[in-house]
Amino acid sequence: VVQMTITGYPRALEPGVLDVAAAIAGFRDLANRFGPRAVVWRYDPVILTEATPPDWHVATVARLADALAGATDECVFSFAHIYQKTRRNMTAAGLDWVDPPLDEKRDLLARLVGLVGERGMAASICAQPEIEIDSAPPARCIDAQRLADLAGRPIVAAAKGNRPGCLCAESRDIGRYD
Repeated sequence: VVQMTITGYPRALEPGVLDVAAAIAGFRDLANRFGPRAVVWRYDPVILTEATPPDWHVATVARLADALAGATDECVFSFAHIYQKTRRNMTAAGLDWVDPPLDEKRDLLARLVGLVGERGMAASICAQPEIEIDSAPPARCIDAQRLADLAGRPIVAAAKGNRPGCLCAESRDIGRYD
């Protein structure tokens, strides 16, 4: 299972990521090779700035969902948690971050969830129970059922999230940051 974040953010926000067209091509290649159940699209974190207001996210998710339709069955959303290091980096990049009230987050999320749903994707929310809406249940990024579906046999794994609100099956992070 590959989870791939594709947000289409301006380079000032994500200077080190693949070009969107290349990311979509790679995503579609994985789906063609292993099936759409093996690839999960992450549109997270949702970051609201002057350059990326709510309507920007709606237009971007619509465009990306069109490009990824049929290549995945799920899109995972979350809103940014701006930690001290992130705040410092965003300030250095000249980006003013906004943390809207929960009702505004839920309203935007409902619009985004509707867009991916119209294109055949289920939506889920990663480790943020305070913004969950009925049409987007909690995500299980390490999803024992998805793994079992792909393996063709049952997989038993204890639910042991990595942070509060996380419903992932027990796992070990082998990635790295920075």
